[in-house]
Amino acid sequence: MKLPIDQIVVGDCVASMKALPDACVDLVFADPPYNLQLGGELHRPDNSRVDGVDAEWDQIGNHDDYDLFSCAWMEEASRILKPDGAIWVIGSYHNIFRLGTFLQDMGFWIRNDIIWRKSNPMPNFKGTRFTNAHETLIWATKTKDAKPTFNYAAMKALNDGVQMRSDWTFPICSGAERLKLEDGKKAHPTQKPEALLHRVLLATTNPGDIVLDPFFGTGTTGAAARRLGRHFIGLEQDMNYAEIARGRIAAIEPGSADAIDVTKSKRAEVRIAFGSLVESGLVKAGDKLYDAKGRARATVRADGSIKAGDKTGSIHQIGALVQNAPSCNGWTFWHFRSGDGLAPIDELRAKARKALADLG
Repeated sequence: MKLPIDQIVVGDCVASMKALPDACVDLVFADPPYNLQLGGELHRPDNSRVDGVDAEWDQIGNHDDYDLFSCAWMEEASRILKPDGAIWVIGSYHNIFRLGTFLQDMGFWIRNDIIWRKSNPMPNFKGTRFTNAHETLIWATKTKDAKPTFNYAAMKALNDGVQMRSDWTFPICSGAERLKLEDGKKAHPTQKPEALLHRVLLATTNPGDIVLDPFFGTGTTGAAARRLGRHFIGLEQDMNYAEIARGRIAAIEPGSADAIDVTKSKRAEVRIAFGSLVESGLVKAGDKLYDAKGRARATVRADGSIKAGDKTGSIHQIGALVQNAPSCNGWTFWHFRSGDGLAPIDELRAKARKALADLG
């Protein structure tokens, strides 16, 4: 069947997923009902009413009802995910522990749990418990051996060059981003900040990937996907929410190819062996290699190994040996003579990668 790419399908999420073929999406982002079942109205100290979540769609029933509902949509999510695809599930203390258990029972492999720390949480007006200032996201793959997309270097760049941690601080959705109805009321009680979805999609998808959101609401996942050059499939049972989401997403200008490109991780790059540089003629058997100061030297051999004194081995092994070090990155340690002096052989590797990319 033709996938409803960049479309919102109105209807029950389980039935809608059943209509999709196996292994057709790269990522599932799910913000399911939390089943809060809050009793009575809640008021602030000034006696104004707190706009809580009391919509019918959040009233699933007792724990057994919620468990059956959760397992049904998760089973379909697993089926439509590609082998190396991944799922994100977000929830609060009301439901996230049950969802995590179901994921593991179904064979999903949890990669991370992320704490979304809300910089402006709603206070606990009754003073009966700690202020609920965070929600939890679970990132999981279909199997332990799956190789999901993880743009590690992009996350590091996003975090000023420091490794991204598993606690993320964002404000709850408010201000101009918060969608409102004509009467000034919130369009959706649990609208997520787009910044949160921006990070999720930037970290675990690539441009052109298909992201499915089975609880699409007013379209935050679709909005982030459109800005980042990803495709989305939105499933939403409420026609009003779907209509709001369509208008919201249509108003977004997609990012250009240059704008949505991200810093690539070394692991994501095509592996180039030093021997392939010898085979291609970028380095010739008999050429000399040097350290950055020109003191240590080695001779390139026809099979891609190098020789220093009476020792032979890989560029990494001999680099460690001449430094009397436990290990060495031969690509940055060894240099070749160029017109500008000594340059790291990693420049030749980059040239080989570019040649491959131009062919492909």
